[in-house]
Formats: sequence, structure tokens, C-alpha cells
Amino acid sequence: MSSATNLSVFTLSGLNDTTTKQRVTLFSFTLLCYILIVLVNGALIVTIILEEKLHEPMYIFLCNLCINSVYGTTAFYPKFLFDLLSNTHVISYAGCLLQVFVIYSYAATEFSILALMAYDRYVAICRPLEYYAVMTKHRVVVLVCLSILVPFLCQTIVMIMTSQLELCGSRIEKLYCENWSILKLSCNSITTNNIVGFIVIFFYLGHDLFIFCSYMYLIKSILKSGEGRKKFMQTCVPHLLCLLNVSAALLFDLMYARYGSSSVSQSVKNFMAIQFLMFPPIFNPIIYGLKLTHLRKIFLSLFTDKNRVKGLG
Repeated sequence: MSSATNLSVFTLSGLNDTTTKQRVTLFSFTLLCYILIVLVNGALIVTIILEEKLHEPMYIFLCNLCINSVYGTTAFYPKFLFDLLSNTHVISYAGCLLQVFVIYSYAATEFSILALMAYDRYVAICRPLEYYAVMTKHRVVVLVCLSILVPFLCQTIVMIMTSQLELCGSRIEKLYCENWSILKLSCNSITTNNIVGFIVIFFYLGHDLFIFCSYMYLIKSILKSGEGRKKFMQTCVPHLLCLLNVSAALLFDLMYARYGSSSVSQSVKNFMAIQFLMFPPIFNPIIYGLKLTHLRKIFLSLFTDKNRVKGLG
């Protein structure tokens, strides 16, 4: 028996069945994905920061959504790329807990920001005359801070509880560390951990319910207003697509990790485990960049202006 205090490393077994050729292919694809994530999210972040016209609540929330994507994926991709080039796939005990904390807080913050964006659209479409009185700079700052601090607090509690467990193994059958995999290694009962974990899960499922209710009000509102319908199509449709993207990916991984069949091949398990770290960070900024006309025009104008300066130089 080995306790959590004596355990120094975990072994990640997700890549054990892959050949050298497969790892090279995976490395190239993963590196391309990570570069794409950094570029598309970075482009939106820089555009929103540099352009004063975009210093409005909706774009501030979008900027934070992109920053969160970069934050979350940084906990996975560099380590995974290193593992693809290595014959030993281990991670330190502290590094494993840190990876779990960052990935889980990223996922929770994603839901929090999407909930803020839904509230912002509700006020903009259903209470347009009160919009700037409700969405003041001070309130936006407070909401953004809460969307970050509350997930961090939730995950800190979860990780403190996990760190107190006595573990009877060090093998994690995934590409990265995740809390459920660590809990399964516990020598003792994990009932309390499960209860707290489900409370956190249902808390963030409540965010989905809040977003759903917000859109019910929005749909009622747009039926009465042609202008509201236009706003809904321009700003709410991309938000709904992002919500479906994130929710489907996270729920699929969460349910499969706990209740999935053991007969599924390791490659399928690996894909299921990383999809929420791949699809939402890539597609969210692309969906918004293509759908939000104002944002797209400003981004293209900044890009073409830089090219003109280079041409004159």
C-alpha cells in the first residue's frame, strides 16, 4: 500500500498501445491543433483588446472565453506532445493534481462565461433601453471575476479533498490526469468525494438550465420584434452553437469516464477523453469570428492595415 504522501509519480497508460509511426502522426496532428488553438484564440484576444469599439460586455466575455481556452489547453497539449516523443509516460504527483485543477477549472469557467454571455444577450434583446444601465463597466468586471473565482474555489475544494486520499496504485489509464481516475486508485471510501463532485457537476448543469431559460425569453421576445430577430441571429446563434459544442463534449467525456464500457478500444477512449480540449477551443472563436459581422470586419481591417504598412515599408 502506498499513501498519497509517499506517491511521487503517476503512470499514464493511454499511449501504451500506440506504435512509433502512430505517435509521429499523432504528434504532427496534435501540434497543428495546438498551434491553431493558440492562433485563432490569440487573434480574437488581440483584436478585442486593440479595438476600442469592441470594449463592450459581449466582446469582453468573448475575450475571456478565448483566454480561458488557451489557459485550459496549455495544461494538456505541451505535456501530451512531450509524451508522444518519450518512451516513458509519467507525471509527478503535484504535476498531476495541478493538471486536474487547470483542466477542470477551465471546463467550469467555460460554462460560467457562456452563462454570462446568455445573460448579456437576454438584457440586450429583451431590455434594450436598460442595457447600458444594467451592464455597467463595474458590473461586467464583477461578473468576469466571479466567473473565474467561483470555478477556482470549487476546484480548490475538490483538489484538497483528492490530495487527502490514501492511494493504492499509480496507474492512470488516460492521456492526462483527471480526478475520477485518481479517485479510483483510493484505498478507502470515496463517497464524500463523489458527493462533492456531483454537487459541483449539478451546479454547472444549473448554468446550462439558466442559459436555456434565458433563450426561452429571447425566443418569445424576437417573435414580437424584427430587430430582435436580427440581433438573435447575429449574436445568439453562435453562442448556442458554442454552448452545444462545449456541453456535448464535456458531458460525453464525463459520462464515459464513469460509466463507459471497458470493451472499447484505447484509441476510442483517448479520442473521447480529449475532444473537449480540442473542438470547443478551436471552433468557438471560429464560430464567433465568422458569425459576428462587426468583429469580422474589424479583424480583417486590422489585418489589411498591417499588410499595407508592410507594403509601404
